[in-house]
Amino acid sequence: MRRILCRAGLALGLLLALPAAAEERGAVTNLPLPRYVSLKASEANVRRGPSLTHRIDWVFVRRNIPLRITAEHGHWRRVQDREGAGGWVHYSMLSGVRTVTVEEDRLALRARPDVRAPVTAELEAGVIARLGDCRPDWCRLTAGGYRGWARKAGLWGVAPEELRD
Repeated sequence: MRRILCRAGLALGLLLALPAAAEERGAVTNLPLPRYVSLKASEANVRRGPSLTHRIDWVFVRRNIPLRITAEHGHWRRVQDREGAGGWVHYSMLSGVRTVTVEEDRLALRARPDVRAPVTAELEAGVIARLGDCRPDWCRLTAGGYRGWARKAGLWGVAPEELRD
């Protein structure tokens, strides 16, 4: 009987802890994790751990690429790119300016967030666009001098449930 009560108490404790895990915050910034940022620098070393003594695994060489922060440690942020590759980058290499990568070839930018709205431009896969407002299924983008609304499902760098004003 005692084992059953202990197991029931443990299960209840785990259930109560689930909502807290969904709202994880960074230990350094107290900002939500994961979250998206962009690469501020045109080059940034990606290290195995959060210090200059850790080995450099590779170098990001494309300014403004969107990255997902998954952890924080001091002045270091663990990031992932759209392919899931990741490592530790110094926070000074990152920007809060939001960008996205177009995942869908010939992604239509529309005048309004509506599939019947006129197409203002088509974006190729791999294009990096600046992220504006986001609704449940659409985001406003700016890329190459063009502006418009694109389906969120064709983008990497914005969470599916994310809303932005």
